[in-house]
Amino acid sequence: MFKDKILLITGGTGSFGNAMLKGFLNSDLKEIRIFSRDEKKQEDMRIEYKNDKLNFVIGDIRDFDSINAAMNGVNFVFHAAALKQVPSCEFYPMQAVQTNILGAENVLEAAARNNVERVVVLSTDKAVYPINAMGISKAFMEKLAVSKARDSRVKNIDAIYTATRYGNVMCSRGSIIPLFVKQIKEGKALTITNPKMTRFMMSLDDSVELVMFAFTNGNPGDIFVQKSPAATIEDLAQALKELFNADNEIKIIGERHSEKMYETLCAKEEMAKADDLGDFYRIPADFRDLNYTKYVQEDGPKLVDTEYNSDNTRRLSVEELKKLLLTLEYVKEELASHNQ
Repeated sequence: MFKDKILLITGGTGSFGNAMLKGFLNSDLKEIRIFSRDEKKQEDMRIEYKNDKLNFVIGDIRDFDSINAAMNGVNFVFHAAALKQVPSCEFYPMQAVQTNILGAENVLEAAARNNVERVVVLSTDKAVYPINAMGISKAFMEKLAVSKARDSRVKNIDAIYTATRYGNVMCSRGSIIPLFVKQIKEGKALTITNPKMTRFMMSLDDSVELVMFAFTNGNPGDIFVQKSPAATIEDLAQALKELFNADNEIKIIGERHSEKMYETLCAKEEMAKADDLGDFYRIPADFRDLNYTKYVQEDGPKLVDTEYNSDNTRRLSVEELKKLLLTLEYVKEELASHNQ
């Protein structure tokens, strides 16, 4: 399905874009377009990969004309461009609106106008029961994707718009593991907001696997969730201390703006209709129209009282965390330099 096709990745200079390239550079794709506003990172990638299959496009998803032009001839889109830092979005919520909502709509509308075959938008656990601006903006993005899928269904277009939702990606830019490693190496205290806070443990490879599963198996409007283990922040800090043979103290600094004790990947209202696909949940879209009186509700999904979150998923021990951390290239490289 990739032969002679063109893939566009928005925000393609980020952690996800780089991870996705590992597999796609050797695929039958004719071209991979990296769309972002960061010319320095594009230049770094151009130098690193030296691959004629890559085409770098400077632009901003906030500017419809730039993303619409970049979408010309494209077959597939992975939409990863976003503002992702919870505190930043909390202090500047309109920036989150402009990028995560209006920018996402620009991407989706450009895809529709250019007859893109498949679009996967990348969302977050924070979109479920959102309490912060980042989560609210991402929840709205999901609604836009489902709405666009609903439109394509009405117009009888074969395009498929789906979404993926996952937790914090380990070792991604701005995440907690690089911060802990930096604090360990500098001999500083490891700063923890709340030691009992739980978070899903998901690698970049897991995020790529989830997007590819959605890309391959998605129906219009589906949202996909990958089942992942979780850990407390306290156990994560302890695991890193043991790996680095460090004795740094742990300092509790209190929760940041709009943080949750645990993250939810699938709401109880969604679990009522979700399909369990083994390693994944599929949350199908509701394609009923606004004429609710036409529908008999007796056979609809019955609400359940269980959600899927980082507090009720499988909990990793410190030893299990150490084994998982040792599979990450970033941790292995940091350990090697630390032990020199």
